Amino acid sequence: MTSPRDILIVEDDEAIATGLSLNLRLAGHTATVARDGEEAINVIGERDFDLVLLDLNLPRKNGLEVLAATREADNLVPVIVLSARDGEFDKVAALRLGADDYVTKPFALAELLARIDAVLRRAGTTTPAPEPPPTTTTDVIRFADIVIDAAQRTVVRGGQPVKLTHLEFELLLFLARHPHHVFSRGRLLTLVWGQTAGSARTVDNFVGQLRKRLEIDPERPCHFVTVRGSGYRFDP
Repeated sequence: MTSPRDILIVEDDEAIATGLSLNLRLAGHTATVARDGEEAINVIGERDFDLVLLDLNLPRKNGLEVLAATREADNLVPVIVLSARDGEFDKVAALRLGADDYVTKPFALAELLARIDAVLRRAGTTTPAPEPPPTTTTDVIRFADIVIDAAQRTVVRGGQPVKLTHLEFELLLFLARHPHHVFSRGRLLTLVWGQTAGSARTVDNFVGQLRKRLEIDPERPCHFVTVRGSGYRFDP
């Protein structure tokens, strides 16, 4: 169980919003509800939440627009997307925009609460699973024109700051600390996400985001390398 956190529920269905709010409060958290996308963007901009539960089907602005606006404002609050849509397109779009998890409705309350705890733990300081010994433990890692400062949690490319979500940074730091090692998608889910099961596509999407932000040619990556049939390898 995580410590009490301030959670925003963005949901226009009153019954779902009320039920989530009640159960989050019973779990010791503070719960705030926004009923539409524009209200959500305004509230997220005004307050520092520990987590956002974000429905996709919202009036005024949809959930993807809310997520995009949040990340464009450099707000890296963890976001779990809730959606009745089970299509691959929506999942991929949400993950690419910086969502930390995607839960399809209808969902079991116990599962959602477990996912909330997992995301909150990852956003804190708890290490989700034992890691192999790092090849490098320095707080500053350099490759190409990129500088990673682990202590400050910053990334600079060519002298310009690069904005990453919490999980994007965690994946980058893990790979950079284990250069030339091949990790399967399942192993990365365990070591970085703290999940013993999950979608390999989640890892693919996050690696794709790192390539987009840090590779000279994302279509021909030289740092975040796919090892066919095995997983991914980081080459400085």
